[in-house]
Amino acid sequence: MKTINLDNIDSILIIRLSSLGDILLSTPLIRTIKNQYPKISIDMIVKEQYNDVILHNPYLRNKFLFNSEKKKEPISEIQSKEYNLIIDLQNNFHSKKISSGLNGIQVKFDKKSVRKFLLVQTKINLLKNAGQIPVRYAQTLGTLDLDNNGLDLFTTLNHSNLLSKDERYIGICPGGRHFTKMWPKEYYINLCRKLIKDCCQVVLFGGKSDRKICAEIKSEVPEVINLQNDDDVLQTAADMKMCKAIYCNDSGLMHAACAANVPVIVFFGSTVKEFGFTPYKNKIVILENTSLFCRPCSHVGRKNCPKKHFKCMLDITPQTAFDTLEKIFKV
Repeated sequence: MKTINLDNIDSILIIRLSSLGDILLSTPLIRTIKNQYPKISIDMIVKEQYNDVILHNPYLRNKFLFNSEKKKEPISEIQSKEYNLIIDLQNNFHSKKISSGLNGIQVKFDKKSVRKFLLVQTKINLLKNAGQIPVRYAQTLGTLDLDNNGLDLFTTLNHSNLLSKDERYIGICPGGRHFTKMWPKEYYINLCRKLIKDCCQVVLFGGKSDRKICAEIKSEVPEVINLQNDDDVLQTAADMKMCKAIYCNDSGLMHAACAANVPVIVFFGSTVKEFGFTPYKNKIVILENTSLFCRPCSHVGRKNCPKKHFKCMLDITPQTAFDTLEKIFKV
């Protein structure tokens, strides 16, 4: 692996177009570079729907927004600049189009696609020592050592007026993009009731795609506070900071909770820790069924269980999840 000498660099472009979690996982790299090499100017490009994730990041100079339907903008502006180093953390067709007209040194994130394929398809595990994603992002530069801090998500917003500092809030993020990465809705409903009986105030978090599941949980458990919104991640982060702990699936909001520095209890179903997307530098408890040979069945998630039993999630009971709450404060 080639080591990049950052002493000779004065401007960097970082390409990480999506998604929420992946962009948040790039923030330790951004912060470490800027703190260790203050003279370096760092620019970043993300998809426009993730603008808020980097909007207030003080370590970035310019923040560019990518829209696949407006391919020349801001690519033309980026290609008019002089970068010594381009760090492509996306490593796909779109990111290659962006970097193709740039003259600086270019490094790309190693997705370890073959190793992921082998783990999913054959259960041959060559990812045991691969490291978490922020560490692997840093490895694109060779020997850069990250600092000891976690993820960054800077917000200037206050918490919602529905929340009071006097309450014991426990957050719930029940949504996700893929069925096999979501703990069952009925289990979340059962957990909410247990938490409320234990004198906790339950708060639901989610984005646009989580509107239905949050509304259904609220319908079954009217006592919960439903703070699902239309992908306002900065407001969500401000509200998450009011929580003592947050339950979540393996999702972008899991990483948002970590960036808010709140202890998290995470359900891992079809995916596994070896893929590198576990909560970073945070108090965590991961709940997973390690007895199943069929895990992982995907590195991103599936719309249904290929074995039809969904034991990876169904075997993690609401009682187990409830009992874990006390453990998280001892981590």
